[in-house]
Amino acid sequence: MADTGWVSVSAPYVRPRRPGEPDAWAEEAAQQGHVGTHRLRDVEEIRPPRDVAEALGLGPEGTSIVRRRLVLLDGRPTELADSYYPAALARGTRLAEMRKIPGGALAMLAELGYRPHSAEERVMARPSTEPEQQALDIHQEDWVLVLTRVLRTSEGAPIEVTVMTMVADGRELHYKMIINEGA
Repeated sequence: MADTGWVSVSAPYVRPRRPGEPDAWAEEAAQQGHVGTHRLRDVEEIRPPRDVAEALGLGPEGTSIVRRRLVLLDGRPTELADSYYPAALARGTRLAEMRKIPGGALAMLAELGYRPHSAEERVMARPSTEPEQQALDIHQEDWVLVLTRVLRTSEGAPIEVTVMTMVADGRELHYKMIINEGA
């Protein structure tokens, strides 16, 4: 039976990059004639928000390592990206350090034996908050898109939850479904 799953523009972002390969954002931006980068804002061990804790399968006292980044396009803020990892998995690794990870977090997870197998995404729109307005250089009346992605191993274990808060203006999300009519 053929795969009937969704295909999205997120596909390059959910696979580990090979050594020397540019990160997915830099590559996507370059294909459009732009420069895409990110700045690491913070790395810490915390009790994550309830929805993130649930997605990671953490109990009420469970903690995660969060890596907070500001995503830039041609030097302008375009997105806040917070990636959460179960602390038991990430503690003592480069995921818990305040520095960029060669090849990215997914390459680090793969090195640790945790390869993403499935991704689930949820997108919603809402008014921006004051901290988001300041960080993203947007106005009080501007809305944001919030994309939450959960990555799981082939055994179904959650290994990463990323919450991306994006400038909504000019943003397009593209999804398509492959349909197997013979199934």
